[in-house]
Parts: sequence; structure tokens; C-alpha cells
Amino acid sequence: MNALNRVGVIAVFVSAILLLSIGSFMLNPSSEPESFYVGVTYCGESAEEAKLLIDRVKNYTNLFVLQSGSLQEFPDEINEICDYAVSSDMYFIVYFGIDRWWFLSNWLETCEGRWGDRFLGVYYGDELGGKMIDYEARLWDNATSSSFLKYHDGKIQGHIDENTTITYWPNGKIELIISESYESQYNDEVDSYNTIIDYYPNGTIIAKVENPVNYTNSENNNVTLHDGWVVVNVGDTPMYTILENYNATYTYEELWNARPFQTYDETAEGFIEYQHQNLVKGPKNETIIPAFIADYALYWFDYKAGYDVVLGSFGWNHTLTQDIALVRGAAEMQNKKWGAIITWKYNHPPYLDSGEAIYDQMRTAYEVGAEYVVIFNYAEDMEGPYGTLQDEHFMALERFWNEVVQSPEVEQGSVEAEAVLVLPENYGWGMRNPEDKIWGIWGPDEKSQQIWELSRNLLEQYGLGLDIIYDDPEFPVEGKYVQTIYWNQTN
Repeated sequence: MNALNRVGVIAVFVSAILLLSIGSFMLNPSSEPESFYVGVTYCGESAEEAKLLIDRVKNYTNLFVLQSGSLQEFPDEINEICDYAVSSDMYFIVYFGIDRWWFLSNWLETCEGRWGDRFLGVYYGDELGGKMIDYEARLWDNATSSSFLKYHDGKIQGHIDENTTITYWPNGKIELIISESYESQYNDEVDSYNTIIDYYPNGTIIAKVENPVNYTNSENNNVTLHDGWVVVNVGDTPMYTILENYNATYTYEELWNARPFQTYDETAEGFIEYQHQNLVKGPKNETIIPAFIADYALYWFDYKAGYDVVLGSFGWNHTLTQDIALVRGAAEMQNKKWGAIITWKYNHPPYLDSGEAIYDQMRTAYEVGAEYVVIFNYAEDMEGPYGTLQDEHFMALERFWNEVVQSPEVEQGSVEAEAVLVLPENYGWGMRNPEDKIWGIWGPDEKSQQIWELSRNLLEQYGLGLDIIYDDPEFPVEGKYVQTIYWNQTN
């Protein structure tokens, strides 16, 4: 190769490097990620309104959280908002519900590598630990390789087979519902009816069968409208017929002994496995994307399911020091990141706490080591792009940015935990009051009062210097803290 050719090759090579560098910069505008992110959520339905909110906060925040349920189905609008956030020198997180994982997959196909490290991750699902304690949640049962639904009242429902539903009630009752199909004599469709067998702890078994209801479009005396159909003789036809001398397939003891989630350990395993499966379908699928979640209970188990960042909820008049102790302790022990999401104080307008109180909460989170602080900005009756945020909240954000985040005099993580309270393994207690539920299934047990009293004393003694974790052989506590206190210590 002559000298001229060598110069040409070198020129082409250098040009290629420059082009790659420029392209990399465009996809990755920030050469180094931030160590702290603060921002707000947008939960509305309009890309234009989202842009207005970005313009309102871009000079004193660096994070925008697109938490819109309605925009999950519209990747073009999501991309438009994310593009605008990045052009405003902000990082962003996008929310998808765990029951909308296919929308997440479709969206990711449209934007691979588009924003580099400005895209921090996916806010995937919401308050799964809190829902486990207070509302409905699904658990995975390894014994039957199926999921069960835990209701708010503690009953658990699943399937024995495709035609048989089983429900375990907190009072010990067990209900089987067997669905059978038949060809309707009133139309060409296939209808179904249920046989219901109730098993009681005293050995009583009551079986009843639904009476098929006759539907017709003709007029008739004694009729009522039901979903557009005329229902004939409903008032005269009992809903069920009791089956006398029913020969039950199972005994009460067989069903009761086979019930899932009999222990705290099984329930923890079921919670972790089901959430992990959801993560694998979503952000942990073919491309490994950081997964965020906001929660107000059971942070430890969110992390064990595979979440990378948990935002502990500050608000609802919870004990702030305890929320910090639980979420920071879980993150510290499992080598994960954590943050805070400041949510409602009230169930009615103005919803959020005062600007002064929110400033104090943000500053506290920063000083105790949070890497993310987000203000939740949604209510059903909100109007306009600013949602529940008022002028006082924007002023608090700006003050926080200038006086804390940008100040060399305020150190992030300057308040560290010197002591740790170790709870029993897999003890999924809500811990908000002495009568709180365990895993949303059981009431307080013989340990609850002792843990409650000990935790109150330690929170008073150590304040923000206390973490609360779980006894877990996967994450040994030895050597992690100056002072380790176990839940059953007498001194």
C-alpha cells in the first residue's frame, strides 16, 4: 500500500471514529450518570400536557417519570415525551403495568438504544407489597405449578383443574366450584352452570347446583331485563337446588391439608416467584432493563423478586423513620438502589402535604442516602398538566435543588445506619400498628407485640440511624452494622 493510500485509509478510519463518537453522544448525551435524581410523575393522557410539566420543572429537576396508564398503548406518544425530556437535559423512567407487559415489549422494539443512559429503566407494576398486605395479590404455588389469588379479606382462590375453582376462606370454610357446559335450548350458544360444594371444619358438606336460567327475546309475564335479555320467571325459580346425599370426591381434611401457603415461608416464596415471573415477561426479558417499583410495605421481598430500585412511599401519615429503616435496610443488605416517592397525605384535595413538609422529606431522603426522590402527581379529579402539584410544591422542588442537591455543604448519605433490627425470616408483617396483618392472610401472632414494642424503642433511640431487615441466610448481617439487635433479644 503506498503512502497516499495509507493516508486515505487513516482518514476514513478517523472519520468513522468521529461519526461513531458523535452518534454515541447523541444516543448517550450524558457521559456520566448522576448520583442523585429528583423529579415528578406525569399521570395524564396528553403528550402536550407532559411537555408543559417538563418545561415547568426542567430548571430544578433532572428526572421525569412518565406514569401514565392510558399512554402505555401508544409508543409514538411515549417516544415524543421521552424525546422532549432528553432534549430538556433530563433523565426519565416509563411506567408499565405488569398486566401490560406486551405493550412494554412493543414499545422497547421502537426505541432500542435511542436515549442511552438517559433512559433509567421501567417502573413496572405498583405497590405489589402493599397490595399483598391490604388488597388483592397473586402468588405462585410450586406444588401445583399455578397461581392463586389472595383477596383483601385473606381468602385464597385457585384452580384444581380447568373446570374446578377452589377457595380457602379465613374461617376454615373451603368452597369448590365445578363448571359444566351444556347446549342452550334457547340459542345456538354453549352455556354453563356451576355445582358448588361447601366444606366446613365441623365436617358438614353442602352441595348445590345452579339452576339454568331461561333466556328469550319474546314478551312474557313476570319478566325482568338483564343485560339486554328478557329473563323469564327468575322471581319464581330458585338460584340453586340443594343436592341431597351428595357423594363428595374429597374430604375436608384432604383439601385442607393440601392448601397452599400454610406458612410464612411458603407465602414469601409464592410472592417472590410470581413477581419474578412477571419481571421475566417484562423488563427482564431478552434485554435486561433496570426495574423500578414504588411500594409502602414488604420492600425486602420486592428486591428478592428481582426489582433493582424500590421507591419507598413517604406519606399517608406513616412513620417516616420506619419507612426509611425498612427500605434503606433492604437495599443495603441486598446491594440494591433505593429512593423515595412522596405521595398523598390526604384522600381529598389538596392530597399532597405542604411545600415546606415535602421539602423536609426530600432533604431527609437525600441525607439518609436515597438516590431517587419523586413526587407523585395524580388524583382522579386533577385538571391540567400540573396535576396535584401547586406553586408551593414547585417552590419546594426549586429550593431543594438549589439548597441541597447543588450545595457542596449538604452531603448525600451523610446520615448512616449504626444499628439494625433483625426481624424473623419471611415475617411479612405490615408493621404499621400492633394489629396489622401478616402477608395479608393472618392477623398478628405471638411475635407481633414484642416486635412492635422493640421497634418503637429502637426508632426512638436511634432515629434515622436504624435499619430494619430480615433474618435471611442469603444475606448475612454479620459485620454490616455497629450494633445488631434481633427481634427476640431481651436486652
